[in-house]
Amino acid sequence: MKITSLQNEHVKYWVSLGEKKVRDKDRRFLIEGDHLISEAEKLGLIIETISVVDETKDYFVTKSIMKKISKQQSISYNAAVAKMLPEDSISGNVLILDCLQDPGNLGTIIRSAIAFNFHTIVLSDDSVDLYNPKVIRSTEGMIFNINCLRRNLKEFIPVLKNLGYKIYGTDIKNGMDVRDIPKTNIAITIGNEGNGLSPSVKKECDEYLYLPMNKTCESLNAGVAASILMYEVNHD
Repeated sequence: MKITSLQNEHVKYWVSLGEKKVRDKDRRFLIEGDHLISEAEKLGLIIETISVVDETKDYFVTKSIMKKISKQQSISYNAAVAKMLPEDSISGNVLILDCLQDPGNLGTIIRSAIAFNFHTIVLSDDSVDLYNPKVIRSTEGMIFNINCLRRNLKEFIPVLKNLGYKIYGTDIKNGMDVRDIPKTNIAITIGNEGNGLSPSVKKECDEYLYLPMNKTCESLNAGVAASILMYEVNHD
């Protein structure tokens, strides 16, 4: 179908997918660029395709329409509406994110989780939206290769414990060296960028970890810290 009007109902809907409440209601989100579309196609998640260069796609649109629906500074020539990712069963080591707020941090963490063999990420209810356009872009397509759950952590961490997981928090003063912990059946918690772990999550931690580093540096960016922790766990 060819669309030229910015007032077309399809265009209005694609624009509305920029809002979390619409994404959550319809269980759909917008992706931009050939790489992301290709990754989503592998999982059968594509609902409809949109293009400014390929008339064989579901919707052939003008550049002004693509600019209106795009969340990027430079528009892609192709976009698509995709289904949200299905949840998988929990296996392998787990990363728990407690009130993480920065989309770029989450994107970095997802890419690192894939690189360092963490199969599951658990987002707290108050963490940044997994389908935030900035998160999607910063994952570079890796969002389609991770099992990501959103849960109430106070209720969910005991479930992990019942599955045999040991829960590790992070503490730069009183933690144990991450290089000394077991390599399997662990869940590492990463806290909010400004406030760290919430009190309710701290209570559920079995042990605390720290990263040995220069004393002049008080803390690391959450995405960087999570990446290093996952690397050390994955590294023999």
